[in-house]
Amino acid sequence: MPRKSRIDAPGALHHIIARGIERGKIFQDDADRNNFLKRLGEIIQETKTQCFAWVLIHNHFHLLLKTGLVPIATVMRRLLTGYAVSYNRRHRRVGHLFQNRYKSILCEEDTYLLELIRYIHLNPIRTKIIKDINWLDEYLYSGHSVIMGKIKRDWQDIEWILGIFDKRVAIARRKYRVFVQEGISLGRRDDLTGGGLIRSSGGWTAVKAMRRAKMFQKSDERILGSGDFVERVLSEAQEQMERKYALGAQGYDLDKIAARVADLMGLEAFEIWAPGRERRRVQARSLLCYWAVRDLGISMAELSRRLKLSLSGISLAVKRGEKIARASRYELIAP
Repeated sequence: MPRKSRIDAPGALHHIIARGIERGKIFQDDADRNNFLKRLGEIIQETKTQCFAWVLIHNHFHLLLKTGLVPIATVMRRLLTGYAVSYNRRHRRVGHLFQNRYKSILCEEDTYLLELIRYIHLNPIRTKIIKDINWLDEYLYSGHSVIMGKIKRDWQDIEWILGIFDKRVAIARRKYRVFVQEGISLGRRDDLTGGGLIRSSGGWTAVKAMRRAKMFQKSDERILGSGDFVERVLSEAQEQMERKYALGAQGYDLDKIAARVADLMGLEAFEIWAPGRERRRVQARSLLCYWAVRDLGISMAELSRRLKLSLSGISLAVKRGEKIARASRYELIAP
């Protein structure tokens, strides 16, 4: 059976789990862990991705990320590839470091954000790396210590999380810590990591009760949320997929998009590809990047090569292009 495509959108919340191949170690020592965190922090800041929670275990890691300027798939590809290359070089090994495909679960933020932060940050206690929450408060390789103010990591978003508990930081930290400590007795949460139907319904007990009542709910193993949330996400993803194939059937590719943009901006198509920072040319490139990524699903890496711009430059161009399209009411296909 072919794998289902990943689902993503700006502002989407993802619980990501990546494991070592054959469940082998991906972190041998603190030097490995620090190398990984340095790479993660640089990518998070460069791509304007929000990181709410994270933890490193010897053979896997968890991240809770919100999509920013760059798709999560691009963020993870850069992180995993860069780290694997450096790890193999340092430990004089060859071959794959991670399982072929990391697990990415798109989550319903309002319902699950705090539950996931707690679940992720309690991993060191559940796996017996450390013994209790007092140790967790100081533990270097979990985002909990950052929220508690013991460790500083500029790339982790903690202000918004603390603001949920209280406007005063000291009180917010106390309330957050109590919330985390209460989760220790809950143990492993299959409703947060299991199959789509289990997650969406809140566990097997709820699933069985729904079946007895002849109630049914939309579910998907890629999504954590209520049936309505799952239905909406899948519907939006299907619309995007249908639009992509419809445009492809009409012969749309990068060059045809460039021709459309040139017509709108009063330029020749070759001017869009040529280097230069003249205002109209920058706007045209931005519009091209936005439609290429949103409507055709063209990767930012491909645009980076074609336009000879950095990946971060392409990310900013996509965001700028979206604003231009909305402000001027531009459409890719002329009405």
